[in-house]
Amino acid sequence: MNTHPSNQMPFLPVELDPLNNDVETLGSDFQRYLSYHLGRFQGCPPVYLYNALAYTIRDRLMVDWRNTWDEYLKPGTRRAYYMSLEFLIGRSLGNNLLNMDLDANIKSALYHYCTSLEEIASEEPDAGLGNGGLGRLAACFMDSCASLRLPVVGYGIRYEYGMFRQHIENGYQTEEPDHWLRDGNPWEIERAEYAQRIQFGGRSETYRDAENKMRTRWVETEDVLAIPFDMPIAGYRNKTVNTLRLWKASATDEFNLQEFNQGDYTEAVQAKNNAEHISMVLYPNDSSENGKELRLRQQYFLASASLQDAIRIWERDHTEHDYSQFAAEHVFQMNDTHPTIAVAELMRLLIDEKQLGWDQAWEITSQCMAYTNHTLLPEALERWPVHLFAKLLPRLLEIIYEINARFLRLVSMRWPGDTERQRRMSIIEEGAVRQVRMAWLAIVGSFSINGVAALHSELLVKDLFHDFYELWPEKFNNKTNGVTPRRWLANANLGLTALVNQHIGTDWVAHLEQLEKLKPFAEPSQTAFQQAWREVKHANKQRLAKLVRAECGVDFDPHALFDIQVKRIHEYKRQLLNILHVIHLYSRIKQGRLDNWANRCVLIGGKAAPGYVMAKSIIKLINSVADLVNNDPEVGKQLKVAFLPNYRVSSMEIIAPAADLSEQISTAGKEASGTGNMKFMMNGALTIGTYDGANIEILEAVGEENFFLFGLREQEVKDLCHQYRPWELVEKDADLKSVMQLLSCGHFNSFEPGIFDNIINSLLSSNDPWMTLADFRSYVDTQEKVSLTWQDQERWTRMSILNTANSGFFSTDRTMHEYNRDIWRLPISSEN
Repeated sequence: MNTHPSNQMPFLPVELDPLNNDVETLGSDFQRYLSYHLGRFQGCPPVYLYNALAYTIRDRLMVDWRNTWDEYLKPGTRRAYYMSLEFLIGRSLGNNLLNMDLDANIKSALYHYCTSLEEIASEEPDAGLGNGGLGRLAACFMDSCASLRLPVVGYGIRYEYGMFRQHIENGYQTEEPDHWLRDGNPWEIERAEYAQRIQFGGRSETYRDAENKMRTRWVETEDVLAIPFDMPIAGYRNKTVNTLRLWKASATDEFNLQEFNQGDYTEAVQAKNNAEHISMVLYPNDSSENGKELRLRQQYFLASASLQDAIRIWERDHTEHDYSQFAAEHVFQMNDTHPTIAVAELMRLLIDEKQLGWDQAWEITSQCMAYTNHTLLPEALERWPVHLFAKLLPRLLEIIYEINARFLRLVSMRWPGDTERQRRMSIIEEGAVRQVRMAWLAIVGSFSINGVAALHSELLVKDLFHDFYELWPEKFNNKTNGVTPRRWLANANLGLTALVNQHIGTDWVAHLEQLEKLKPFAEPSQTAFQQAWREVKHANKQRLAKLVRAECGVDFDPHALFDIQVKRIHEYKRQLLNILHVIHLYSRIKQGRLDNWANRCVLIGGKAAPGYVMAKSIIKLINSVADLVNNDPEVGKQLKVAFLPNYRVSSMEIIAPAADLSEQISTAGKEASGTGNMKFMMNGALTIGTYDGANIEILEAVGEENFFLFGLREQEVKDLCHQYRPWELVEKDADLKSVMQLLSCGHFNSFEPGIFDNIINSLLSSNDPWMTLADFRSYVDTQEKVSLTWQDQERWTRMSILNTANSGFFSTDRTMHEYNRDIWRLPISSEN
């Protein structure tokens, strides 16, 4: 939204008047949009009611949105640009109503039209802009930046299709397209006037400029347009509306008219189709060469469009184009390795397009780039084949070579003759297929590198990035993740919000640390409050049980322990360990070993990447075990198991408030942080977890007596890896032996023999990096403690209250304060 005077149309007023928010005006505007804009009347499909309501609310964001831009675009204002390939924002309607304080009036206005807010809100699709924790974190960051009035713009890609819709057929994951934009997106505004041209292919050539200096330019390229679509991100009741700018890929020309007239219709539109593929789908399967190429195109498309846009905004108020102050007014936060090509792209723009010298361009780049790492798994750090770079981005490859040469000269000066260190630190990884190490590029070109939990950041500097830490210790820092309390408590858990508001007021929504005021209510004497707490949880469990019944056909008893693990399906997250425990519980029932028993409903959800065979096998195993357990009359209500298909933000908004037990059971040292653990804790769930990621900080916050800790520590995992003999563990442990026997004999797959052999073999392999069986005994014993604790409902309730009361640290408001204090150094309103 450009409000600079030179870009204003003469017939537009300089000031916009805020719209009335009274019930009558809201209802009138809703009816006007339905009738005049959408052309719908009584009896229309409910999706049009949703669109009419969204437009009504969006109108009321406009004045604050425009004023926010005006404030952020004042000359000399330092701004941050958050570049992420994912923004898993979920649904926008409820969050905007909460942050704008319009819930009550909207409900009243809709009452007059014989419809409810809940019915209309359910029509909004989850925005298909992300996959898992990385994208959800980015969305929480945007919410907190707006709530803190931080001048931050989010940059992402406007995917036509999300990850995929997950269905379960015969226990197997199947995928179908998630066309979330099928009915349009009423929250977005197209800004075609700010389109950017993105280059691919071609070659570079040298030439002499007007001052007879040697320059390089990128020529004979195949270009694509990046069209921006803006979505408003409302701060919490503070008249601040930040912007999430999403780029759509479009051809420079719709089609070749000459080819069309000659009858070659397919070729005539081929360029348009090829261009639009870039923003067509989130995370194409990169198991093929075409998939890899499209993924790299997406990453460069995001980085180039965003950097060009930031430069456009800056040059508008710096007509002399003196770049000496550019770094002082900009910081680009790269969310994981996906956008890290931005380091080389900013160098290209400054050198080739703005004709700065290398040294000045590098000083600017290295002072305004910042990198967040989200993984400890070396295989998850992106590497791109040099030959692919040479084909798609030849000019960028030349710049990366130059960056690397200059960097290795620095390394050799610091450690003369240490060629092994140079090999380890080189941005270009040698081998049969030479690779560009994108994380290395980010580290070399950034002034800040941060991990996302205390242990994660410690392991980054101790292991993964140790060479770089020895060179630049001042660059590395920790920023423990958080989640936004607006969406994950105030909006998702209305019953608990009302109870908390009644007893400690409402300031906690913007200042989550105030939840500490709940601690006195965990005292044994506070029986009335604790009974109300249980009633809220029970109502939330009834709501989740209804969802499970509808989606899975399984009946969950709200009086049972709700044991939940929902997250991306991956071996290191160890859904396998969870299902092994379920098999153990089933075995106990069949053996009549019901001492200290607690009825339990186990819910697992998450998507497996389409090409991840083992993860898809794990989903099949979960469903096979669930099918047998749920249909065994001897089991009854003692144990129920369900796999929730198509896990997404809107389902998590039902799951988190209902959870009793939060499963955070990754192999120690493998999970960077986790944020699901924080959402569950905030809603009063107790955690069973390993000493890993942000679990450690949750444990420290709530106390070990209110946390179910189990398993090997990170160093113990390392020490065991060279002498790991899982088959010996099986022989020594009767419970584990019973579980493995049930798996091996085909008890859960009698009609599909051998389908779980890959899982069994991985569990029994001495090379299993996840060491699932090494933690089995500790996990089972700790789950026994869970069952014993559950039987004492008064104690469980007090522990639940203390988990919520101690969750204040895990707000993204705190995380953003730390990013700003230590990295961004943006102006912040005194009101915050």
